Amino acid sequence: MKTPTKKLAQRLQHTLSHPLSFSLPLLAALAVLAAGASNVQAAGQQAASSPAARIGAEVSSSQMTALPATKHPAALAQYDTGRLASGTKLQGISIYFSRTQSQEADLKTLMAAQQNPASPLYHQWLTPDQFASRFGMADADLAKVQSWLEQQGFSVDSVGRSRNMIRFSGTAGQVESAFGAELHTYSVKTSKGVESHFAPSTALSVPSALASVVETVRNLDDFRPRSHVVVSKNARTKPNFTLDFQGTQNVFFAPGDIATVYDLNKEYQAGYMGTGQTIAIVGQSAIINSDLEAFWSAAGITREDPAPFLVAGSGTPTVQADGDETESDLDLEWSGAIAKGANIDFVYTGNNSNFGAFDSIQYAIDNKIGTIISSSYGDCETDLGGQTLESSFEQAATQGQTVMSAAGDDGSTDCFGITGLSATQQEALAVDYPGSSPNVTAVGGTEISQANSAYLTAPSAYWLAASSTTPTITTSALQYIPEQAWNEDATCLQFVNEGGSPLCSGGGGASALFTKPSYQTALTPADGKRDVPDLALNAAIYNPGYLFCTSDQTDWSQGQLASCNSGFLDASSDDPTVAGGTSFATPIFAGMLALINQQQGYTTGQGVINSTLYSLAANSGTYASAFHDITTGNNDCLAGSSFCNGAIGFSTAAGYDQATGLGSVDLFNLAASWPVNTGTGVGLLDTETAITGNTAPAVNASDSFTISVTSDSGSTVPTGTVAITVDTGAAVTETLASNGTYVYAVTFTTAGTHTILAAYSGDATHAPSTGSVTVTAAGASSGTGTFTVAATNITVAQGSVGSSTVTVTPAGGYTGTVQFSLSTTSTDLEDDTCPNLNNIVVSGTAAATGTLTIDTNAVNCATTGESRKGHSKYIHIAGMGAGLTGRSGPITAIAVFAGLLLAGFLGRYSRKLRVLAGVILLATIGMAFTGCGGNNSNTISNAPKGTYTLTLTGTDATTSSITATTTFTLTIQ
Repeated sequence: MKTPTKKLAQRLQHTLSHPLSFSLPLLAALAVLAAGASNVQAAGQQAASSPAARIGAEVSSSQMTALPATKHPAALAQYDTGRLASGTKLQGISIYFSRTQSQEADLKTLMAAQQNPASPLYHQWLTPDQFASRFGMADADLAKVQSWLEQQGFSVDSVGRSRNMIRFSGTAGQVESAFGAELHTYSVKTSKGVESHFAPSTALSVPSALASVVETVRNLDDFRPRSHVVVSKNARTKPNFTLDFQGTQNVFFAPGDIATVYDLNKEYQAGYMGTGQTIAIVGQSAIINSDLEAFWSAAGITREDPAPFLVAGSGTPTVQADGDETESDLDLEWSGAIAKGANIDFVYTGNNSNFGAFDSIQYAIDNKIGTIISSSYGDCETDLGGQTLESSFEQAATQGQTVMSAAGDDGSTDCFGITGLSATQQEALAVDYPGSSPNVTAVGGTEISQANSAYLTAPSAYWLAASSTTPTITTSALQYIPEQAWNEDATCLQFVNEGGSPLCSGGGGASALFTKPSYQTALTPADGKRDVPDLALNAAIYNPGYLFCTSDQTDWSQGQLASCNSGFLDASSDDPTVAGGTSFATPIFAGMLALINQQQGYTTGQGVINSTLYSLAANSGTYASAFHDITTGNNDCLAGSSFCNGAIGFSTAAGYDQATGLGSVDLFNLAASWPVNTGTGVGLLDTETAITGNTAPAVNASDSFTISVTSDSGSTVPTGTVAITVDTGAAVTETLASNGTYVYAVTFTTAGTHTILAAYSGDATHAPSTGSVTVTAAGASSGTGTFTVAATNITVAQGSVGSSTVTVTPAGGYTGTVQFSLSTTSTDLEDDTCPNLNNIVVSGTAAATGTLTIDTNAVNCATTGESRKGHSKYIHIAGMGAGLTGRSGPITAIAVFAGLLLAGFLGRYSRKLRVLAGVILLATIGMAFTGCGGNNSNTISNAPKGTYTLTLTGTDATTSSITATTTFTLTIQ
């Protein structure tokens, strides 16, 4: 853990609210300024004229044209349950525009030149604004589309920074009227039960004048992409680090094992840790930073927390404890464990994003967040309905961003289990997108070879043996362990009755959407199609499986009471938290690429790396040393006739195959063979962009925040510009002062969650960087009226986390922010539980709700003089309200900024400022309290089983006389 530095003042978060306004004339002016701005990374780019207007006719709804591929494949009549209520509010709707043929040809030429070392444009990466001025829509066309949307009653929120998309909001009724398609609700049967969704019941239509420029309209259904993590409900049957369970050896992969197996230790010894690189992990759930910290601590790794980037306009940061939190946790943990010195950015969506992780990918690209983007989410190509992210991936390529994605966990039949697809579709050969994109690197799966049981059972050859004196060895692998294609279908069958999938094998095959890219023609089947995966790393669940840490109880083993509160184990049950899937392989390879980039001087990124991968593999000597050719196994569907139409799939072979791609890697040899960067960005100093300002701005009053760009070397001052974006508004480009700062003044008028992003352009000495802060602005109190508070009772297993729905119902015109205090007469609850509740903002006449969670695991709540490392979410009770109070006094108060620490929202600057420093500093200014019991005895025990009565008091943040109280029960079983 790093100690606070002199940059402490730059690490504070602040709360801001933004009056969203949208002006196309302003956008046009900013685009002109951005296009003319100097940027060293794109200095060699050819000048491009502004895009020509393409919409000639009047935009009128009197003539409409249907848009292809705008009806979701799962929106089937047999699942239809009727119309969506016309007043339902829909946010984040996006209309995407296509490029002209000449723009597309220009783009392809540029992408090729940027990857050609002989070209003067080699690695001359574009900024998002330069991309927009060359490949975006004309301002006049954007103005016409905006005007039509507003005529339909929509609120236009913003234009994408690339100027190929407009975001807007409205009601279901307005959508139906504007796009000529009814929105219906659907109850879709799945293997786990019935899921509720909404979607257009027919294809959407747009005015005929727009048909030639509109690519699609998105975020009008809530069928999200799925993660590629496979969780075991019986961790003790799986191998990774060595444990001694009553004399039974079990091995599981920990970070040290991967470093041994794939030859990373020599990279570390040479000083390559990924320093100067930024990996952007995409997700669709907020996280709890203590989970990550517990993982890295157990692995013996000291590194900084990720910088959070909430996708603007996607809603409130919310922990989705249904598998999405697990996915975010493991992606961040493993990428950060492999690239120990890299910056890790976490780009995620809030609670109203229907596109989920795909929104996160687009946001990371549109704002150039990260030199490497890692996604463990995907969808089978059949389920896409023709809608892809190729426009964004091409943009990423021109900006130097490398995108990689998990190849899938359902073997050769990637559509298996997809909501709403027919049995025939689910059992057909299919591959996963976005891994199948030619502009994305697809990472498949392997497992330890079954040809020799000694690979798992002979510690003297491959694993260190645990003993009674050393029962746990976190790094036990001794050498590379031979691999085969990952296929654990037969093992996963036993978990079908528990809601698990019977298919657990690496994705691979031929794309139905994309033709064969040039880099694959010499090594893959002559099928004329893009083949996946490109490479593979261990992804097994049981053979051996990966350790990780998460508060997401849905992914704990049976009988497990906590995750990683004793090293990698649950202190109560001795259970590790274990899973597998290409979700692990992908962030691990993202970390590996960060090491390669550092070693070979790719400070500003490489763009699409596939050509380099296949070129290296084409050399027999390099292939033998830098790759492990996997020649055993397959990704056939082996779950049986109840799930598969025959054992279809692909077998391994010498060289490339559609089960494991080029194979796995020897990273030290691969990095040494990788070509040295001869383009731009060599030797640039890494920078950090931080945002500071008023932590509690008044609504409708002028406020300001300071953007500070600092060099990690500490000896130079960055110069140039920063592009500032508030929520989904247009980017404003400003010039840094001589000390590397810029003070931005603005008036904010709305309460709630907001995202502020500042992107530094870089200069001749310093690399670009991006900083973000997510803030929660308190609503102004009306000072009148009243409200009532209600809370549902909680029943929870001892040592687990329970939740209560808290409802604030206004009356008499009340509006404002309600903060809470919680009290009890039980000393046991006072000492040994941790409550957590956000402030609740009432902005209209409708009731507003929040979730109160209470962690009954005393270990999580123990105070040791430092910030807690348990899995309790910090309570968000803004103002000076008391914490949970018992008869012997208040529970230890830990000051936390409302809305920030729940997901570790300490911005990029949290890389230097650990949670403890932030907690201490915020406590001194009295901004917030968290209620967590502090047991003063040497023995920590959970609160006893029984039923307790608690009192919850809500008080207006401004007018303390407006208050209400309710009681509810907490039953610990």
